[in-house]
Amino acid sequence: MSDRIAASLRRLFEEHRIVFWYDTDRDMREEFDALELSGVTKLDIANNEFGLKYRILRQEPDGRFLLFKDGPEPPMAENWLLDVQLATTVFKADQAAIWVAELGLPLQFENVVRAHIGFFGAKPRVEVLKKLLHTSDTQTQMRLKMLAVCVGAEGGLDTVIEALLGDLAAGKDDGLRLIERSGLTEFFWTQVGQAYGYKPGEPDFEDFAISLFQSAYARVLGEDGALNAEALLVFRRWKNNRHWAAAFETLSARHQALLAIPADLNKRDFRTFVTIDHFEEIDREIIRQIVQALSAQAVGAPEVLTWVRERRQSHWYSKYEDIYQAIGFATEFQQALAETHLGMTSASEGVQRYVSTWYRLDQLYRKFIYHMQKSGQAQLLADLYESVENRYTNSYVLAVNDAWQDQIARLSDWKIPGYASQADFYREQAAEYRRKDQKVAVIISDALRFEVAEECLRRIRALDRFDADLKPMISSLPSYTQLGMAALLPHNGLAMAEDGSGDILSGGENTRGLAAREKLLAAGRNGDSAKALKFEDVMNMRVDEGKALFRDNHILYIYHNRIDAIGDKLQTEELLPEAAEDAIEDLTKLVRKLTSANFSNILITADHGFLYQHRALDESDFAIADPRGDEILFRNRRFVIGRGLASTAGMKHFTAPHLGLSGELDVLIPNSINRMRVKGAGSRFVHGGASLQEVVIPVIRVGKQREADIGQVEVQILVSGRSLISSGQTAVTLYQVQPMSEKMRPREVLAGIYASDGTLISDEHTLLFDFSSENPREREMPRKFLLSREADRFNNQDVILKLRERVGKTSLYQDYANHRFQLRRGMTTDFDF
Repeated sequence: MSDRIAASLRRLFEEHRIVFWYDTDRDMREEFDALELSGVTKLDIANNEFGLKYRILRQEPDGRFLLFKDGPEPPMAENWLLDVQLATTVFKADQAAIWVAELGLPLQFENVVRAHIGFFGAKPRVEVLKKLLHTSDTQTQMRLKMLAVCVGAEGGLDTVIEALLGDLAAGKDDGLRLIERSGLTEFFWTQVGQAYGYKPGEPDFEDFAISLFQSAYARVLGEDGALNAEALLVFRRWKNNRHWAAAFETLSARHQALLAIPADLNKRDFRTFVTIDHFEEIDREIIRQIVQALSAQAVGAPEVLTWVRERRQSHWYSKYEDIYQAIGFATEFQQALAETHLGMTSASEGVQRYVSTWYRLDQLYRKFIYHMQKSGQAQLLADLYESVENRYTNSYVLAVNDAWQDQIARLSDWKIPGYASQADFYREQAAEYRRKDQKVAVIISDALRFEVAEECLRRIRALDRFDADLKPMISSLPSYTQLGMAALLPHNGLAMAEDGSGDILSGGENTRGLAAREKLLAAGRNGDSAKALKFEDVMNMRVDEGKALFRDNHILYIYHNRIDAIGDKLQTEELLPEAAEDAIEDLTKLVRKLTSANFSNILITADHGFLYQHRALDESDFAIADPRGDEILFRNRRFVIGRGLASTAGMKHFTAPHLGLSGELDVLIPNSINRMRVKGAGSRFVHGGASLQEVVIPVIRVGKQREADIGQVEVQILVSGRSLISSGQTAVTLYQVQPMSEKMRPREVLAGIYASDGTLISDEHTLLFDFSSENPREREMPRKFLLSREADRFNNQDVILKLRERVGKTSLYQDYANHRFQLRRGMTTDFDF
């Protein structure tokens, strides 16, 4: 108490030379006697008024005096010091007066303090309030700030509501109980009624929260809600604030059933609520209805992709991201298939069309399956999956390979004019660097088919200072690991082993295993130091070990096995889509590791591709006839090696020389995508045959640039007509200047309208600009901004639409772009939007 009295008096003496203190209850004498104020003389008023007046006005006109009376203030007519008192100030030592003085408030605020005495019982609350108060505050503003302190907020009524919603979600009522103890309950509900239109007979905060959800939902659907437009704005801000995400999710789930949202959504067309995210059920219903429409081919691809893009703004997007991704890839697949003609007039044209467009169908199908699996919500996508699977199998992969088979049937030798052969890879591509006396690293990823490599290419190109290109190469036939791996090495006449092992010999030497491959590699060019390593061994190397590897070797072959290791097992073949994603990640990391070890020439290729269908195969997918011949040495789902093999219906017959191999063995390949029955082997992931997916393999050339070459798309604000806001909302178009690409990264901005003093006067939108379309119209993003009641204070002033960017990973934002508007609204109303 003494400290507070001293502090309060010191503040009064900063403005006044003389201070009166009337001890009405005669209980403050001890505090007065104990008080020590530097430069202040303490005097008692005790029937000595004229002497006091003479001393303080004439004898010591510059001195500072504290005049204490043991008793109440006398009536004016009997107060002989009234003229002095009126020219100076009176210190009131009761608790309320001390708090008023401590807060630096005028005396007329004493009634506010007395009315809410329960608030001031804790010193920490008073300290927080002191920081929030301004000298210009009205009594209403002071009470609003007291409400904020009660609930731990720092702003106006909207932040008080946010904090109380947080309490409600957590099952706490601390804030409301403190408001009650502080005598602020009636004031709180009056303010809520005025601000948001909530005026029931008996206000209750949970009832208010339910009304808030109901009204926000109704208003965005263009219907009447119990609360006004300001409530919708508060709801949006709270919902979009990451800090309150968990509270929003809790209350949304709690009120979803109470408000019968699932039944209501079921009666509506999803197009009417495709921009809304107040309840999780909205996302589920949108997904259900889009899947239905897609499966029935009742909607166009551009519409679906627009809806999927719109949902990225949804609060629940992260939970349903994989489902939306699956829908997006399914849509792109169906659109691409509808635009594709699968015919060809030659084998060369077939390869050309595959590597320019058709491969994308395999890629889109794989991405669809991957995201469907990852979502864990396959049931929601069941109808769409059936539709995509049927079209992929029958309308694409079977159809294109039936057409391709017509070209294969005409071939006698396995050679596609105009395209590099895998058997020539070392001589024509890897050794090209050695002829220039440059070092080279070759990465061979088992079963890295062309479409997976194309995605990998984009991932590598997206790295700063990296460039890469992709060209097709035709694999050896049969398209299986032992032959493909041998063909990529320097070799001297490859031959299939005649012992039934499926191994490949070069100059009579077996090519299986790292040691044998390294030996062949070293023999490729006189004087070359060569090394063959596994992917894992390279990735585990320290930086100095990597640099030593570069220093000590001219040519390096690295063997990576992620796709084949998963796909070629019956137990794990359905995990192929995930293995492909992991392979892309592996290869991107490996490229970075190699360049950090000074390798600047890197080639990525494969031993073969693969066929993959996610659904278990029908009986009709297996070749009917069993192979016949003198001796069958080796067989799998897609080829047979043997002696004296007879031409068989449904299979293409090759001799070893037709395949560019030594020896007298024969090979049979089932037509198109047919499989042979092999006990215990998987049938969904296969390779060894001559389908486009198996034999068109990639060669990626990676190079490192000296200069940074990654940019970020630019975003502009487009406003049609005058820059004038005349109603409760305004619409603008935001335009992404360049399409997103590997070298042009997306940009995320936070958009909102601000007054010139920095006050936010609208809702805010987090917007991601990652459009990749070359069409400028498809890179436009229209957005509407809803103004708050706060905007009324700035009517007839300039306001600013700001696009702000996050600073790194911090919580700070900096201005990116802005546009100035004049705010000129007539009669402001809740219903003018």
